[in-house]
Amino acid sequence: MSFMERVMVFFGLHDEEGQAGGYTDSDAEETHPRQRKNVVSLHAAQKQVRVMLAEPRSYDEVQNIADYLKNNRTTVVSLQRLPQDEATKVIDFLSGTVYALNGNISKLSPVTIICSPANVDIQGSISELISDEVNDLLR
Repeated sequence: MSFMERVMVFFGLHDEEGQAGGYTDSDAEETHPRQRKNVVSLHAAQKQVRVMLAEPRSYDEVQNIADYLKNNRTTVVSLQRLPQDEATKVIDFLSGTVYALNGNISKLSPVTIICSPANVDIQGSISELISDEVNDLLR
């Protein structure tokens, strides 16, 4: 059996029993063909990923955002419509939620954060692209 035939059999594109490669039934019994139940369709393996956008207007809406995170949804939260004291409470609540889920929380701008569950890795930093004067304001 050639390499291409083995690859086609592995992906289920070529039938192992019906091929004419000079093999006899006794040869087929000696080799252990892969069971088809272990083959997963590539279309079934792809899962749609959603990123939720949230713009709470009060602290009462923070529990909905935590539910998104519990359902493994990455969430971008804009805090621009909240007073400073409520925005701080929202960040504290979401920080605890993210910690409990082994996720990550990152600051995108002075009024925007991104919260992600453990299965999403956030890399990089936006502040590297911003001038030093603006970067001092973010701290």
